[in-house]
Amino acid sequence: MQQIEDDPQKLLPPWPGRSPGPRPVADRLCLQGILYVLHNDIAWQLLPLELGFGSGQTCWRRLDRWQQAGVFDRLHRILLAELNAARELDWSRACVDGSHIRAKKGGADTGPSPVDRRKTGSKHHLICDGRGTPLKVITTAANVNDVTQTLALVDGNPPVAGRPGRPRRRPEALLGDKAYNSNPNREELRRRRILSVISRKGAPTIQGLGKLRHVVEQTFALLHQFKRLAVRWERRTELHDAFVSLTCSLICWGRFKKARS
Repeated sequence: MQQIEDDPQKLLPPWPGRSPGPRPVADRLCLQGILYVLHNDIAWQLLPLELGFGSGQTCWRRLDRWQQAGVFDRLHRILLAELNAARELDWSRACVDGSHIRAKKGGADTGPSPVDRRKTGSKHHLICDGRGTPLKVITTAANVNDVTQTLALVDGNPPVAGRPGRPRRRPEALLGDKAYNSNPNREELRRRRILSVISRKGAPTIQGLGKLRHVVEQTFALLHQFKRLAVRWERRTELHDAFVSLTCSLICWGRFKKARS
């Protein structure tokens, strides 16, 4: 965290040598413009120039540049490491779930939504720790089954440093509802030394599982409070994922500030 507070520019890709023409809009102003769009879900071309963030096109290009450079994913990993160092991550269990969103303009990783009269949509697949801190989000078409993303979420967890020893990636147990019921996945989780606590179809729900999994529903509520994530407008998945990673970082930052206070 100190590296961000001392010099946030270290996370950003360097600009090429000075060239003729106007100086680029300051990175901080562009970030404020991106955050404004994330919070308010307005079209890029409607970003008010009087706010001083630069044009919507400039902020969009900066979002694209930073995503290609991996800025948002690195920021998320740094904040997870700080939470881990402060013992604010619960590795005793992780929870997985999925949530549908409408995709207004279509694009990659969209499909007919089974919960929205087959309108075009996408789906967020989330894994969070036992306290609801987002670890990884995957965006797929709306008609992709949750069970297909179980191992992708587990294996896609970023290595989280912050404590002595090797960076941690895997929880002790994985909690999921009946949508994640799969014997092959249970076997793969066992190979990864992860206990699967997943309800089986046709059997009673595991007692107390809903209470433990409530954190993942709270995390989805936090994610979708940012209006740009409640409805997908970006046709390119990587740009939508840039907003997702930035939002995960904002949630982690809020929890880190609360832990320090």
